[in-house]
Amino acid sequence: MLVLILGLILFLGVHSVKIVAPAFRDRFIAQRGENTWKGLYTVISLAGFVLIIWGFSIARYEAPILYTPPFWFTHVTLLLMLVSFILLVASSVPPSRIKVAVKHPMLLAVKLWSVGHLMANGDLASVILFGSFLVWAIFDRISVSRREAAGLMEPIGPGSVRNDVLAVVIGVVAYILFVWKLHEWLFGVPPVVI
Repeated sequence: MLVLILGLILFLGVHSVKIVAPAFRDRFIAQRGENTWKGLYTVISLAGFVLIIWGFSIARYEAPILYTPPFWFTHVTLLLMLVSFILLVASSVPPSRIKVAVKHPMLLAVKLWSVGHLMANGDLASVILFGSFLVWAIFDRISVSRREAAGLMEPIGPGSVRNDVLAVVIGVVAYILFVWKLHEWLFGVPPVVI
């Protein structure tokens, strides 16, 4: 469990610098340059991500069960994940109406991913992993709202229906691939146990 927690601290910690220490980030970039910041950010993120995957793969087999979700929660999770994939893609394509309406589709995708997985998994390792991401996404959304209110963020331009179609098509294809093979191949667990 310690490896998982260390990975979460590294990954979510570096992703939280803009939330808890924006002045530190700005000073670091001013003194050492944006490329140095991005390089350090990437290295810490990757190290944290690897530790999260490794730690979770170890911890999930020995973690105590805190609750047993009803079987039908798996179906709700599958629906939430479909929406999550579409939102995740919408955050990466040029502005779409989805992005304009949601404002921060990646954060909403992380919240849906977390809630869905908390609904489907009741072991301690899952609660720590997905609960940590949910709490982080909530705090990040609050931070983004404050930066928007202070005029520190540029508004999203007008969205196009073409980009909505792109987000939905790519999101659905990625979702199908994950449900079909990738989830089990990457994480060793099928998304639906029949």
